[in-house]
Amino acid sequence: MALYQGNDVDEKYVFPWMGIVANVPIEWDGKRYVGKSGSGLRDDLTNKGFNPVRVHPLWNHRGHSGYAVVEFSNNWDGFAYAIKLEKIFESQHRGRLDYLGSANRGNKLYGWVAKADDFRSAGVIGDYVRKNGDLKSISDVQAEEKRKNDALVSNLADTIKAKSRRLKEIESRCNETSMCLNKVMMQRDEMIQEYNEELQGMAKNARDQLAKMIKEREKNKLYLEAQRKELELREKELVEREALNDNQRQELNSLKQMNERAEMEQKRMDESVLKLAEEQKKEKETLREKILELQTKLDSKQALELEIERLRGATQVMRHMGDGQDVKKKLDEIQESLKEKEEELEDLEALNQALVVKERRANVELQDARKELIDGMKQHSSRALIGVKRMGELNVKRFKEITKRMFVEDADFKAAELCSIWEAHLRDPNWHPFKVVTTENGPKEIDDKDERLNRLKHEYGKAAYELVTTALLEMNESSSSRGITTELWNYKLERKATIKEGISYVVQKLKASKAKKR
Repeated sequence: MALYQGNDVDEKYVFPWMGIVANVPIEWDGKRYVGKSGSGLRDDLTNKGFNPVRVHPLWNHRGHSGYAVVEFSNNWDGFAYAIKLEKIFESQHRGRLDYLGSANRGNKLYGWVAKADDFRSAGVIGDYVRKNGDLKSISDVQAEEKRKNDALVSNLADTIKAKSRRLKEIESRCNETSMCLNKVMMQRDEMIQEYNEELQGMAKNARDQLAKMIKEREKNKLYLEAQRKELELREKELVEREALNDNQRQELNSLKQMNERAEMEQKRMDESVLKLAEEQKKEKETLREKILELQTKLDSKQALELEIERLRGATQVMRHMGDGQDVKKKLDEIQESLKEKEEELEDLEALNQALVVKERRANVELQDARKELIDGMKQHSSRALIGVKRMGELNVKRFKEITKRMFVEDADFKAAELCSIWEAHLRDPNWHPFKVVTTENGPKEIDDKDERLNRLKHEYGKAAYELVTTALLEMNESSSSRGITTELWNYKLERKATIKEGISYVVQKLKASKAKKR
């Protein structure tokens, strides 16, 4: 190599590369010998172009020894600067041999590269280089450098292989994600189909329920009318006999008032239920008709667009056939037909937009009907089959059961404190312990690595963890603002109740109330 041409590759040098500077000027200060500092010597050598890393003066029991070790960087540039130092000092007859053979050295510096002789020497020079370096030949340094390069290349090859495996894993995950997306799209189409079938079934059930309610209403009306006539006859008989006493008169008045109240209550309930059922029936019928109409209009629109494209193609063909009288006549007919089809398409577009607006309005009315049903059932007990549930609200009673098992005293206080803390967490919009994970029961969004939830599970158990996560999922599903909302709830199946289930439940309660009065 160019860095050590002319030097024996097997000659031993001190590594890391070091140089020796001798005959450093020193003087006695009354206590010990002192000399120039290492930083001062380093600056001098740097100005001469040797680029040392640091210069370390050597001291002994008498103070500064007059020697200093020059340390160079442990690469080939450092070796080159060390050889340069030795060559320049030798060219000025101030090398190692000159230093050892000279009796009158004056105040000039001597310098050379630290080698085997210096390493094995006694004194401060030998002590320092043996402590801070080792003897190595150029071939030894080359071999070690080659070994390090080979190890680096091997590590880089292993890293490239690991990256390649990682890339293949990512590609595999991308393919799996694509397959999952296709599966989700298929499930979405199936859900839409099931929704349409359920909608049709709900409409049929609503019609059947309405017919049963009307029939039941007529029977109740006849029964109440018969009761009224019977009471009137009894009153007439008592008047004719003039044998009424106070007890009989009070009983008769009481029965009449009860019958009147029953009639008024029955009438009010009939009107309310019939109105709700009629609105439900109309909304379901309207929605079904609109869906069928939209599907029909969409098919008609697509057929019309295909016909327009066919006529446009035919027009282009006729234009290229020439200027004959028959061709011109045929072209005029096609253009006239094309104009009619385009006007028909514009009408269909306008009708389609109107139907879309009506469909949105029907959906709004359906939501309003659900809200009215919720408002009407808020007073029902939570033990009922169908009722109103506050979504996202923590169950204080369940928390008390948990704290009573853990704390002998102040269990109620602990439960109240725990509820208060977690109600604040649930309302915190900056807390998002969610991730989408597809399971057998559907998509779950609770992050099982969330620090807060894991701490709750560790301190209070799985039951408390499930109470909070259930409330969190309900709140996240029902409200975008992380607030408590009311929802029509099926307590038997632990899910949201449909409008159909709510109306059926109201009808059953109405029938039970009538039977009880009878």
